[in-house]
Order: sequence, then structure tokens, then C-alpha cells
Amino acid sequence: MNKKTSIVILAAGKGKRMNNPDYPKVLAEINEKPLIYYVLSQINNLSIDKIVVVVGHKSELVIDYINNSEFKNIEFAFQNEQLGTGHAVMQAQYNFQNYDGEILILAGDVPLLKAETLRKFINLHNEVNSDVSVLSTIAPNPSGYGRIVRDCDNIFLKIVEHKDASEEIKKIDEINSGIFLVDSTLLFDSLKQIKNDNSQAEYYLTDIVEVLKLQGKKVYALNVAPFSELQGINTIEELKNASYMFNYAQILK
Repeated sequence: MNKKTSIVILAAGKGKRMNNPDYPKVLAEINEKPLIYYVLSQINNLSIDKIVVVVGHKSELVIDYINNSEFKNIEFAFQNEQLGTGHAVMQAQYNFQNYDGEILILAGDVPLLKAETLRKFINLHNEVNSDVSVLSTIAPNPSGYGRIVRDCDNIFLKIVEHKDASEEIKKIDEINSGIFLVDSTLLFDSLKQIKNDNSQAEYYLTDIVEVLKLQGKKVYALNVAPFSELQGINTIEELKNASYMFNYAQILK
């Protein structure tokens, strides 16, 4: 990593489909440790300038866990209304006043993500001199995920969320992992330009790709990891699968 890099972790969501809507999703557990523990463990192995966790639903529970954990020097930002991923990241702007560097955006519910994958992603982003990069992957079943849309020359154009996708776009199997790397100034300037005129009336972080592309910035979707490593946890079944995969990986070590 040859540029100063900080991290924003999105951890404001509810566990609506986890049979526990009153509990923060990132505190659902694998092997008696919350999902966010695994994310923080991996980024602990990177050279990072600052870590900001965006909390929302039952924020005091997430903050209490982190403050009493082995992870130190974590800052917090607050998303009091659930208005989308773009809105969530925007809440961290105050934490990055006068900051000159890049921001890596992660979800707090991706427990199988590896530090070496993030290193590879960051290094490739720098090699191609990208302004904004999205970590993509090929999904065996892309339903529910935002699709990576490319032109006939394989040039990355935009991300279309599943609920807003046409039938043709839904056939695409390259998906957005939710992991972004972008210059801090470009990030917050572009977030101010996105709108919520979509099926969910939310401010999508993914829309910064089109905003920056229209400004002539370099945008890349970088496919450098398997789907199994990038899968988020949204249901009890996905939590069980992630637990199985984690334990299987531990056996193979």
C-alpha cells in the first residue's frame, strides 16, 4: 500500500431476516464471536491509518462490544435513519475532515473476507491508477445482488441493484461485493450528488461509479476473490453456511 488508507465499516443494519430484528446484524455470531469481529480481525493485519465504524440500529450494543474488545482506536459515526449505503458512508464525513488519502469501504457482515484479498485489491487499484474501484466476483446465484454492467469491450460502466435491474441485466453473474476503494475527497463530493430515485428510495453507494465516470474519472470493477469469501450474511441459512465454511477452513489449516 503506497497511499495512506483508512477504512469505513458499515454496521448500522438490523437483523430483520436473522429472526432477531431488535439486534444489530453485525453482532450475530459464528463460533461465539460476532460477525464484525472477523472483519476487524482481518483489517488488523493491514497498514491502516484510521478505522471508522458506522453504527445505527442499537448502536450502543455495537459500540460496547468494540470498546471492550481487543480492537483499539476505533472511531464511530452514526446513521440514525436507514436511508441506504450511500447515506451511511456520508455519516462518516466528519471523521475525515482534512484527511488526504483513500478510503476502503467494507460491510461488517462479511466474516470470510481475507486480509490478503484486501491487499490484492488495494495493490491492483493502485497499479491501474484507479479513482474508484469496486471489488467484484462471479456469483453462482446472483439474485439479490447489484450487477456489474460492462460494455461490449468489457469496460466497467455502472452497478445496477437487483430491484432496479431489467431482465437482461439480471442475467449478469458478476456482482458487486459492496467493497469500494476511493479517494476521500472524490468519495464525499460524489455522495453529495447521488439521488434516491430508485425502487427502494435509498441513496446507493454504488451510484458514485456513474457520477465519477461522468466526471472523467477512472473506474474499475476488479474481480480478485471467490464469491464464497465475499458473501454477506443476511439470513439464518447464510449464517449457518458461513459457520460451516469457516470451520472447514480452520480444519484445513
